[in-house]
Amino acid sequence: MNREDWQNLPLGQETRYESSYNPKLLHPIPRSVSRAQLGLEGQVLPFTGADEWWGFELSWLNPKGVPQVAVARFRFAASSPAMIESKSFKLYLNSFNQSEFPSREAVQATLEKDLSAAAGSDVAVTLFDVEDTALDVHKPVGFCLDGLDIEARTYQPDAALLKLEEGGKAVEEVLYSHLLRSNCPVTGQPDWATVTIEYRGPALDRAALLAYIISFREHQDFHEHCVERIYCDLQNLAEFETLTVCARYTRRGGLDINPLRTSTGEIAFPGRFARQ
Repeated sequence: MNREDWQNLPLGQETRYESSYNPKLLHPIPRSVSRAQLGLEGQVLPFTGADEWWGFELSWLNPKGVPQVAVARFRFAASSPAMIESKSFKLYLNSFNQSEFPSREAVQATLEKDLSAAAGSDVAVTLFDVEDTALDVHKPVGFCLDGLDIEARTYQPDAALLKLEEGGKAVEEVLYSHLLRSNCPVTGQPDWATVTIEYRGPALDRAALLAYIISFREHQDFHEHCVERIYCDLQNLAEFETLTVCARYTRRGGLDINPLRTSTGEIAFPGRFARQ
């Protein structure tokens, strides 16, 4: 890792796991670090959106010392100054394990307060019972690109791979692929995702889009900024009437990260998929 901004991140370092509540474990990362590479630093963002995290390893003690468990959904605004480094997030959640809280509502309020302070913007937290139907798995909606017969030899993001269908017809469609893979910029570990692209405007060449998605395979960046790169590359290709890009990444350390960027202003995440 060569970026000085990230030298002190918990990722890739030997870790002592704490089980007593400690909000100081949270480590914010300025979004500007990666956005500068897209020419977005200091500009009005060309999208709205959110990062939806799901936490599956949340537990605390009630006033009688009995463990409680829940699944948590965290919503961070894409406009927040910072995102949370994922390992620090996991360590922070672990710190609840042997800490007593008077109620479930107190846990939720504590999470919202700490995460909002770290991100520099309001974070919405919802706690679900582990058998809640909100955790049900859904099949992606739209056309899956993965069966297309293409040749792929580029494994770093290349916007030049993108193109429109000949003829310039206008469409409204949802395309998706399970073949998005990027890599942690700190540890190099692979991150796997299903990416969904919903748009209205000139038709995308589907084979070219799949080759472009595959080109992220050796790319190192955070989940959030991979989605922002895809969004910006598509908007630079054509002026779509509407465009939404969402990636649902597979879980690591009890957390999954799902960034969504859109031109519509509507934050509507697709349901959870099988690999989550």
